[in-house]
Amino acid sequence: MTTFELQKALEAKGFDPGDIDGVMGRNTIAAIRAFQAANGLEVDGVAGKNTLAKLGASAVTAAPDPLSSLSMPWFTEAQRVIGIKEDTGPASNPLIIGWARRLRIDYGNDEISWCGLFVAHCIGLTLPGEVLPTNLLGARNWGNFGIGCTPQPGAVMTFWRESRSGWKGHVGFYLGEDALAYHILGGNQGDAVNVKRFARTRFLTARWPKSAPAPTGAPRTLRPYGRFSDNEQ
Repeated sequence: MTTFELQKALEAKGFDPGDIDGVMGRNTIAAIRAFQAANGLEVDGVAGKNTLAKLGASAVTAAPDPLSSLSMPWFTEAQRVIGIKEDTGPASNPLIIGWARRLRIDYGNDEISWCGLFVAHCIGLTLPGEVLPTNLLGARNWGNFGIGCTPQPGAVMTFWRESRSGWKGHVGFYLGEDALAYHILGGNQGDAVNVKRFARTRFLTARWPKSAPAPTGAPRTLRPYGRFSDNEQ
């Protein structure tokens, strides 16, 4: 079941998901939670197997695509905003500034590193009950987020920048890996949301949201392409 199909199923049951647009936004999550509460299910806002069963979704006979799993709405949101760029002039991209406003954090302009803001937007929008790092703009602070896990699609991955023993870092979401690098979907990667390769030697931690279904994924092997990321400022 896709997000679009989920929205239609919720609407058919009398629970308003907002626009039927295939986007796992706040209205859709609120509709899921309302449906769960009305049906005696765990109210977590995630369309897991029990919720889908109550909605009348047919049984899944094949392994779900890890890149479109309804159990990882934050990862779906991350993919949805691929291509968003910061304003390289004196102004700022209002979408990026809007992320900060919704999270109620003090963020001046998009010249300030926003990889942590991107991750916080994706998780905060789709898992409203999840506890975020105190200083979510600090990439390495995400090393204590949620619970530890093995690298797998949707995992929050942290990396050191400039020096392993320093304070600078980068954070994004695991998409896949090759022999030498992790493929990371992140923000502020060359001033945009995109996928870049990060050398395995820079890897620090892999973390998973506590309020999401437990991580049960596996590494995803991808073909190497391009050079390693070297611009995350």
